[in-house]
Amino acid sequence: MTKKTKKSAFKFIDLFAGIGGIRIAFERTGNKCVFSSEWDKDAQKTYLANWPNEKIYGDITKVDPKSIPDFDILCGGFPCQPFSSIGKRQGFAHPTQGTLFFNVRNILAEKKPDAFLLENVAGIETHDDGRTISVILKCLRQELGYETSYAVLDAADYGVPQHRRRTFFVGFRKELNAVFRFPEPTTAGKAVGVHRFIEWDAQSPTISEHLQRTYIYKKNDGHPQVIRRDDPLTDIPVKTLCASYHKIQRITGTFIAGGPTGLRLLTENECKALQGFPSDFKVPVSRTSMYHQFGNSVAVPVVEAIAARLTEALRIARANNEITQKSENDGLHALPFMTRPQDSAYESVAFG
Repeated sequence: MTKKTKKSAFKFIDLFAGIGGIRIAFERTGNKCVFSSEWDKDAQKTYLANWPNEKIYGDITKVDPKSIPDFDILCGGFPCQPFSSIGKRQGFAHPTQGTLFFNVRNILAEKKPDAFLLENVAGIETHDDGRTISVILKCLRQELGYETSYAVLDAADYGVPQHRRRTFFVGFRKELNAVFRFPEPTTAGKAVGVHRFIEWDAQSPTISEHLQRTYIYKKNDGHPQVIRRDDPLTDIPVKTLCASYHKIQRITGTFIAGGPTGLRLLTENECKALQGFPSDFKVPVSRTSMYHQFGNSVAVPVVEAIAARLTEALRIARANNEITQKSENDGLHALPFMTRPQDSAYESVAFG
C-alpha cells in the first residue's frame, strides 16, 4: 500500500491514528511503527484494511503506558480540548487531566522517547483564549523536558492541491541538543492545481438539481468553489476538505462541475489526491465515512517532509552524543563533526 520503505531508522507509535496518514509519512522516511491506537471503529476498519497484520488498540485512556513497547518517536494528532473548564476547580492534580493530551503527557513521562511529533488545528494558538497552547508548551518544555518548537504549515506548500493549515509540534529530549528546523515548501512558490487529479467523467456522487437551485446557487456570492474543466482559473488548490464534507456545505465545500446533474461531490480517488494518499489505499467503508475519515486526516506529504527533518535531526543528535560520550570516556575533548540541518523560514517559534 505505501511506498517501499528504507531500512528502519527509528521506532514510532501512532496515537489518534485515524486512517494512518502520519504512519504512511513516517514509514516512507524509513521508520517502523510498533504501536497504534484509534478509538473510532470505522477508522479502525480502514486502518486494518491497509495494515492487515497489525493490532490497533482502541481508547487510549484505557491503555497503560507501561504496556506500550519501547519506541523512539511519539506521533499523534491529538484532539483540541479546552483546559480551563476542568483543571483545579474540579480537584484534578494536573492542568491537562480530563483531556486526551493528558494521555500523551503520561506516555511521554513514562516512556521518555527521544522525540515527538504532534499535530493539531491551526487555531490552537488562540484556542480557549490562548490557555490551551500555553498549558501544552509548559507541560512539554518545563515539566517533561523537551525542547519544543511549533509551526503552522499549509499542505498546499508541499505538493497537494489543497489548502490545509495545521499546527505541528516537534520536540526532542533536551539532553540530546538536537537541532531542528521545519521544512521549506517543496512547491517553490508554484502551487499544484487540482485539475490533473479530477476524474472528469465520474458520474457520482451527484448533487440534485433541486438542491442546487434552492441552496447551492441561491446567492451569487462566489460560493461554493466549483472546479470546471474548461476554466483554467479553477486549476488551483481547493479549500480544506472537512470531515463534514458529505453535508454539502456551500460556504466551505468544493464541488466538481459534471455528472448527470451538472454538479457532484469529490470521488474517493480525488479525496486521496487532496490528502496525498497513495492511489492503492483501501477504503472499505461507506461514502459518508470515507469523507469523514479523509476530512479528519493529515495531508501525508507535509508530514513526510517534517518526518524527514525530524529523523535527520535525531540521527545527527544521537551520533554527536555517542561521539561526545566516547571522547569523554577516552579522556578526549569532543569535536562535533555533524552539520546542522538547513534553517527554515517556516520555524515560527524557537526551542526553549
